[in-house]
Amino acid sequence: MDIEAIAFDVNGTLVEIHTEDDMDAAFRAVGHLLTYQGIDLRRHQVRDLYFQILKDQKKNSHETYPEFDAPGVWRTIIETNATDFTRALPPEKLAQLPVLLSETYRGVTRRRLKLYPHVRKVLKALHGRIPLAIVTDAQSTYARGELHKVGIAEYFGSIVVSGDHGYRKPDPRLFHMALGAMGVPAENTLYVGNDMFRDIYGAREVGMRTMMFNSDQGTKSYKDCVPDYSIDDHLQLLELLGM
Repeated sequence: MDIEAIAFDVNGTLVEIHTEDDMDAAFRAVGHLLTYQGIDLRRHQVRDLYFQILKDQKKNSHETYPEFDAPGVWRTIIETNATDFTRALPPEKLAQLPVLLSETYRGVTRRRLKLYPHVRKVLKALHGRIPLAIVTDAQSTYARGELHKVGIAEYFGSIVVSGDHGYRKPDPRLFHMALGAMGVPAENTLYVGNDMFRDIYGAREVGMRTMMFNSDQGTKSYKDCVPDYSIDDHLQLLELLGM
């Protein structure tokens, strides 16, 4: 393999994560937290507002593959339901509140977060030898803390998170950001993912080599798209690289 750099997807590829986004406890927790900000909403009201605003964000986007803005959802909920008590809160607290609510929601809905077997060993072997990057469909309020939690953030020179840009994979701009940061041509860069459409198709369209990690997450077929390589164990990546 004539590979000089590698970019990875995260969830379903490096990290096994499961969430229950419609969990009743999450909206109850957020509702209780909002009462301390002067906002009185029942959990069903919080849920309905959350999913409606998220839907509206995507509907109003001009992007082909729109991404939502989690703190933006909570900011809208705060602004449209603010009371005099809310508006009297310290400005710095109000500014950070959407991020706090986003993290609270994610924390309660998260049911599992752990590395797939051998991921750390593989990243340690690659780190310092070739440039490594991440291109992930996620929110920065989730992704960066989760990467820190599983202890692998330090291995990557570039971390591209779709939520920072308003569009998702397979948008080519996300892959180009990682390629630009690594300074390696697309044809000499491998992208490792678990979703045939967002990962394999998206990376292939910008000229990257592709590898499918066969986890139990992600779409496994898309038109005639076929990855250059397919693995079931991350140690196979090192074998293919001759390491």
